[in-house]
Amino acid sequence: MISRLYLKNLLSFKEVELEFAPGLVVLTGPSGAGKSVLMQAILAQFGLGSSDAKLCEVELKRPRGLHSDAYELEEHLALKSIRKERVAHYIDAQKISRKALRELFAPYVRYLSVRDRGGLESATLVGLLDASRSARESSYKKLLKEYRKRFRLFSQKRNELERILEEERELAERREFARFEIEKIDAIAPKEGEYEELLTIKQQLSRIDKIREAMERAAPIFDLEERVQELFALAGKDADYFSDAMNQLRADFEELENLSEELAEVEIEGVLERLEALSALIRRHGSVGEALEYREAKAKELEGYENIERDKSALLSFLELEERELSILAQRISRGRQEEAQRAAEALQHPLKKLRLPAVTFRFEASKMDSDGIDRIDLDLEGSSASTLSGGEFNRLRLALMSVTLEGTKGSEGVIFLDEIDANVSGDESIAIAELIEGLSRIYQVFAISHQPHLSARADQHILVRKEGDESRALSLESEERVREIARIVSGERADAEATAFAKKLLKSRNEKKEVENA
Repeated sequence: MISRLYLKNLLSFKEVELEFAPGLVVLTGPSGAGKSVLMQAILAQFGLGSSDAKLCEVELKRPRGLHSDAYELEEHLALKSIRKERVAHYIDAQKISRKALRELFAPYVRYLSVRDRGGLESATLVGLLDASRSARESSYKKLLKEYRKRFRLFSQKRNELERILEEERELAERREFARFEIEKIDAIAPKEGEYEELLTIKQQLSRIDKIREAMERAAPIFDLEERVQELFALAGKDADYFSDAMNQLRADFEELENLSEELAEVEIEGVLERLEALSALIRRHGSVGEALEYREAKAKELEGYENIERDKSALLSFLELEERELSILAQRISRGRQEEAQRAAEALQHPLKKLRLPAVTFRFEASKMDSDGIDRIDLDLEGSSASTLSGGEFNRLRLALMSVTLEGTKGSEGVIFLDEIDANVSGDESIAIAELIEGLSRIYQVFAISHQPHLSARADQHILVRKEGDESRALSLESEERVREIARIVSGERADAEATAFAKKLLKSRNEKKEVENA
């Protein structure tokens, strides 16, 4: 429930501060005084349209079902907009976009205008029937909740499958390329350090003949070893270092001979071919190690593609089974809606007759399954559609439908805004509209702009919007002030005694009725 409004500098309004009562709040006043401007300023705080107010603040009690992961919400909310170069919106001092506001309060704020031709679309009718039946049958509410939860998962999985199918051709090419890359590396079967080892062998092979020739030329040194030993002995010199050097020389010669024998068995063409294969791999990947890492990555990629294929198969099985289950649930929901539509059509007979509108039946057609089920709903008015109605008739039908379908939703929380919904109607129609709106106000807080005495007299709070010079003002009326304003509505600015008596009669009837209800 909205409890307070404060605004500054809104067109002809310099400053407005109002506290609102629960139930029915009616705004009246001469044409052009600013009633719609004031209502639009309130609506703008919920993200519905925009306002030119320099500052506007609305306070309200948070609906029980209103929660947000993005914002911290207090028990009593403050919605504020500040206009500088652009309009900035805040909820409990937290900045919020107009779109986020609209989405947050969508279940709790309804707006009907005489200029609006919306509200009787299939989705709206489905929502009204669902709300009405859910309020009366908890099992139907649970059925809807289960269906929508499962349909969300179904849609998510269906989107996953569509994405896989769209990418299937590209995935096949990627899978084939990954296999090709792995096979190419596996054909070479490189090992860490192998390339460096083969390079060393290649260098040794290129020098082995020269090494052999050098060894042959150096071999006579061993023939002179004994003579050198004899020289050291005659000279009395220590020959140990010479003996050690000669022993090391023999070991080196033996090692070189072994290497020569090993290299003699090496197939030089095989070494060169292997080096060329490894070189090509290194030129592409940077090193043998990086080539092996690339192969590992491709192997994991290939495994992922194979998992996708398995996922595709699992998704197909899930979707086939879940579609059958959802279809059964959707049919149960449809039967519930049709029963509720029959009840609503019967309940509408009396108010529609008073509103001088034809009887209504709900026409159901099967449609493609979506988050609301399989129903497409239209209204049939004795062979005509709602589109053939005049603007006034259209809105009276919309109001009657809302009244009947929301009748059972006791304990609901929200606000309904009605902008001149009773404009250009006869006296009997005005009374019927007032009765419907009064009924709605027992469930919701209703703000209504009216030019009719019957609705104004039934208000729990009557607000007069008028101009004093160039400035618009809004004030909550007390009993005598209400009499004068209702009399003005009846007969114009100079209300006569008859209009005043009629206004008093309407207010007295309203007060007596309230006393009976509260007894």
